[in-house]
Amino acid sequence: MRRIIAALFIVMLLIGAAAPVTASASDTYNYSYWGHPVPSPNPYTLDRVMVGADWNVGSLSSPQDVFVGQDKQVYIADTGNNRIIVLNEQLQAEAVIQGFDNNGKKDGFNQPEGVFSDPEGHIYVADTQNRRLVELDDKGGLLRIVKEPQSTLLREGFQYTPVKVAVDKAQRIYVVTRGSYEGIMEFDADGGFNGFIGTNRVKFSPVDLFWKRISTKAQRQQMEQFIPLEFNNLDIDGDGFIYTSTSEENSDRPIKRLNPSGVDILRSKGYFPPKGDNGTLETGSSPGSSIFVDVIADTGGMFSALDAKRGRIFTYDKDGNLLYEFGGLGSQQSNFRTPSAIEILGDRMLVLDKDNNRLSLFKPTRYGTEIREAVSSLYGGKTEQSAAAWKQVLQFNGNFDVAYIGIGKSLLKKGDNREAMTYFKLGNNREYYSEAFKRYRKDVVLQHFGTLVLVAALLAACLITAVKLSGRMKAKGQYYQEFGVIRNPFYTMLHPFNGFWEMKYEHKGRIKVALGIVAALVIAAIIKRQYSGFVVNFNNPEQLNSLNELKFIVLPFLLWCVANWSLTTLMDGEGKFKEIVMATAYALLPLVIIYLPQTLYSNMITGGETAFYYLLDAIAMLWFVWLLFTGTMTVHQYSAGKTLVTMLLTLLVMGIIIFLGVLFFSMLQQMISFAISIYKEISFRV
Repeated sequence: MRRIIAALFIVMLLIGAAAPVTASASDTYNYSYWGHPVPSPNPYTLDRVMVGADWNVGSLSSPQDVFVGQDKQVYIADTGNNRIIVLNEQLQAEAVIQGFDNNGKKDGFNQPEGVFSDPEGHIYVADTQNRRLVELDDKGGLLRIVKEPQSTLLREGFQYTPVKVAVDKAQRIYVVTRGSYEGIMEFDADGGFNGFIGTNRVKFSPVDLFWKRISTKAQRQQMEQFIPLEFNNLDIDGDGFIYTSTSEENSDRPIKRLNPSGVDILRSKGYFPPKGDNGTLETGSSPGSSIFVDVIADTGGMFSALDAKRGRIFTYDKDGNLLYEFGGLGSQQSNFRTPSAIEILGDRMLVLDKDNNRLSLFKPTRYGTEIREAVSSLYGGKTEQSAAAWKQVLQFNGNFDVAYIGIGKSLLKKGDNREAMTYFKLGNNREYYSEAFKRYRKDVVLQHFGTLVLVAALLAACLITAVKLSGRMKAKGQYYQEFGVIRNPFYTMLHPFNGFWEMKYEHKGRIKVALGIVAALVIAAIIKRQYSGFVVNFNNPEQLNSLNELKFIVLPFLLWCVANWSLTTLMDGEGKFKEIVMATAYALLPLVIIYLPQTLYSNMITGGETAFYYLLDAIAMLWFVWLLFTGTMTVHQYSAGKTLVTMLLTLLVMGIIIFLGVLFFSMLQQMISFAISIYKEISFRV
């Protein structure tokens, strides 16, 4: 028996040493539910690249912003040349605004970094180095200048340096200023300063906070202050909400959608928050998270953000699902060196590259067009058109989960709940799946109400009959006469002190029964892991492996028995190794008993009804710990306190055994490698 256990122990360690394989991203990709980059077709392709010579206006110089007005006019803030370039919808030069008449004097810009145009054609320029806003008419004539505000709301030493500007339907002006961590500055229609909105939250390290608490005043003054990061760009969508971006590393919300009160209402119901590349990439030439420098609202609730670190454009729907990404840094025409701004012109994307001094125009591919059509149709309530477009998308990319979710939404609106459940399951969306399942379950109950009541009545009758028969057997004294080794684990589960006592001293325990319980637990765990209801089953089907149950159940079981036996031989324990194995296995029986009905129950609940499911998990685990405690105490004849200490020390010994096992196999591997090297060397020389 010990040889078998030793062999199983070695197999478990080898299985535990296996490491998962990480997938790599291709040029265009999306993220699966499990966070893996999945290759996808290219949603956009380069149409053309334009420079200043194409418009006969000379070369651009570090252009910082581009904006498309409602009249499809394109405005470029040519920062280094201190001018605004105006293009028409065909991207032909309409005007170049280098200066304006200011009360009879010639005036001009000084490195303007932001430009905006309202529906009336008025042009707002963030005249950065002149520290002012300039409003021009559609001909370039000066309408007004909004100078640096004077207000008690501004802190001492505040430097007004406007870099981006936007205006809403109520003519309120929103300005992003460099170095302003208070938020976005809001001006009324007359240019009066109203205050700040949408302040970012402070992010700090607990370690830094600790050191700051114990530092002297002089040391604290030299430390970095905990202040929120400033916004770097903004855009206003058709509903008047403000999209903002922040250059913050490893932030879960680098993009926000602010309402007029400054509250972030951006929806984040996708697999991951809208933050570009998932996780922090620690390898490659550009490690770390994405850093957004611009965000633009699109039709159908979509929005796109520009990642300056890797030159990628990420597009999301209104729920925060990543639809596609494209672009990148490099020397190819379709890539960028330092992208500074993006805009939407119809369904085409404009990307401004300030180091290459050029404007790149991308047009959607068939794949990108179908996605845009599907999202816009669903946003507009055209479910049939949306479903048809999503099906076309799946012809290009069968791994696109958002398409399955989109089709499911259309089916849900049509009332086809059963089919909608299938698509939501394919798209790994548990929220909508629960909604569809709830409706489907209601329909089934209404259709088969009589049958269900009859089945419930029969089950209740069977249960009552079984209880009565059990009572008669007890009355006749047959309960104790039929009690044997098979029923001992069940009796022990309900009467642990008597059960473990009889197992040890009346020899009612059997090692075969104990190993059978462990085998049953492995099977129950496999069934639970693979067949639990979708709303509680978060296992990756591609990584499900029944051998893992050996690693997570049999290996800890053997380690506990070996460690407990090794420890208690030094602590005057009376338990034999065989008794430890039986007591530990008998303690696992509640897990076997609860797992199977729990799995069945999980297939009949929605996402909002999972509390009882997890309560069963807690009950099973507490029951197991209680049985293990009483079993250890009874087998070794310890006091309660000594049993608790022994169990904690057993866990420590398990860690030591794992460490020694890993060390042994590492040394064995090195010895084998050394022997192979010696053999090859001798073979080569002989």
